[in-house]
Order: sequence, then structure tokens, then C-alpha cells
Amino acid sequence: MKTNRQWRLRQRPQGQVSTETLELVTEPAPSPADGQILVRNVYLSLDPTNRIWMTDMAQYMPPVALGEVMRGGTIGRVIESRHPAFTPGDWVSGMGQWQDYWCGPGEQMAKLPWDGTLPLTIYSGLLGMIGCTAYFGMLEIGNPQAGDTVVVSGAAGAVGSIAGQLAKIRSARVIGVAGSRAKCDWLVTDCGFDGAIDYRAEDVPARLDALAPDGIDVYFDNVGGAITEAAFDRLNLNARVPLCGLISTYNKPVPTGPRNYHMILMRRAIVRGFIVMDYLPRFSEAIAQLAQWYAAGKIHYRVDVRDGLEHAPAHLNALFDGSNQGKLIVRIADEDEGDRL
Repeated sequence: MKTNRQWRLRQRPQGQVSTETLELVTEPAPSPADGQILVRNVYLSLDPTNRIWMTDMAQYMPPVALGEVMRGGTIGRVIESRHPAFTPGDWVSGMGQWQDYWCGPGEQMAKLPWDGTLPLTIYSGLLGMIGCTAYFGMLEIGNPQAGDTVVVSGAAGAVGSIAGQLAKIRSARVIGVAGSRAKCDWLVTDCGFDGAIDYRAEDVPARLDALAPDGIDVYFDNVGGAITEAAFDRLNLNARVPLCGLISTYNKPVPTGPRNYHMILMRRAIVRGFIVMDYLPRFSEAIAQLAQWYAAGKIHYRVDVRDGLEHAPAHLNALFDGSNQGKLIVRIADEDEGDRL
């Protein structure tokens, strides 16, 4: 009988996720009922929203209940199917859980058209929810125009780096804010950003004045906090602000908003929070276009793959201390393991 390791939520985190937040338990792997599939998880996506799901704050979907297996995006291989649309060997992705095996309705997973040409991990990044988040947030809400000045916070992260490159495709001038000189250099050298600010070592307001002397037309917000305040002070008339995330506030006991909220009024700015699942019916449109730009060399991305389901909680904290380099993914099993089951 296959054994199934699971991370279950034991308490709501206070600050950083700790060894008390989740508990690793082992149970027998489930068997699928009619209409279900059994999936061997291979990759687990780690995202800032995992931290939100662990809390009982008001959010866009029900929080993970205490005692439940932690929620997370996964890529895996079908090893048993009682659903007519899936056969063993199919690669699938969707909203799974932090465990070795996932069992549930086939409708909860999307079949991947993977033929080995591209890395399988691309479906957790550029050609998955990450790429769609950048696509709809930047192009639909931000709507950058040629000559606009675009600022992206969390710019070296999975979403931010793609969002900035999409603005460059629209012929905008793009400035990124990231957490190290190496990340800033990568944004400029590899991703084509026009400038980058290391918020840990530089004065962000002063650098924004230098790099965006004519103000900001689009501010793609991934972080909130002090960086957002600096951007708000420099918004142009009718600026657009896609609000994608507030990662700088998630570990704080009392999240704080920007002190200069009034600038939204003074600059008649549009600030729109969005969740990528709002655009689910249009994912195929976004993925097809992103794939085309990637093939043409217009988009660069990188992934940070870390081994071991048993280390998933520790790996998650890399998103908050900035030690990740691109899209953070946990490798749960080898890609060819499904062939041996």
C-alpha cells in the first residue's frame, strides 16, 4: 500500500510560518471513487497566498481549516483513473494539496499538453497561473501604453518579472523594485527593464525621483507597505494600479495601509485588486500568447526548484525573506516516478 505524507494545518500562524504551524503526518494513499482520479504529485507551487490561506482573515476563498491538508497548486501524473476524460500517465495541474498523492474529482484538474519539449515546471510559472496573473493584471488593468512609465514592486518575483516584461512589449518604460543588487541586475540585463531599485540598500523615494522624474503611469503592486507609499506619492493623473499582492504585510499582526491613500483621489487613479481566478475562462488566451512571446525570446523567466515535501514550510518562508530566485517550486518526486507506479 502506498503511503501518503501530508502537511496539515495545526494552528494559525503568528508572523512567520513555524514548525508549530503545520504537522507532517502519514496516511495510506486514497483510492479514487467514480468520477475521481488519483494523482502522484511531482511539483508543488509555493506562493504568497499560501500564507493568506493559513489565516482566518476575510479572503477570496475559504481559509484552510485547522486539521485540513494544506492547499496548494500542484503538477502531477495520473496513476489511477475512474473518470472518462483521464487515463493513467496523463500530466495534470490544478488546485491540489501539500501531499504525495491527491485524489478528487477529475474536473478539478486540467490536463497538460506536455510533450517534453519545454520544462514541466513552466506550467507552474510562465504557462500557468503565474503567467496569467501577470498577463491580466498588467495588460488589462494596468493597460500600459507606449511611453508610459511603469513601476513594478516585487519585480524579481515570479509575477513581477513577467509583468514588467509585458509592459516592455507594450513599449513602456519599466522600473523594477527588488530585494538585492543581483536581482536588480537580472531585471535589467535579462528581462530588459530600464532600471531597477534595490530597496534593501537604496533610498526608494530618491531613486524613484531619479528614474521616474515625470511620475508613474502604472504601478503594479505586489508588496504594499512603504514601497507602495513611495509609488503613490509619484502617481500621475489617471494612473492605474493593479493590486496583485501585499506580501510585506502578511506576517504582520496588524497590516497597515498606505498613509497617503488620498493620492488616489488627487491623481484620479484607478486602483483595482484582482485575483487571477477571476479570469479563468480566458486562461487559454493568455497562455497561448505567453507561449508565443516566450518562443520569440520576448519573455525570460526563471524557477527556483527546491527538493523535499518535508521541507515545504521552510521553503515557503523564502518568499518572505527574499532568498528565492524566481518562481518557487518544491519537487516532491522525480518526473519519471509515475512510470514506475
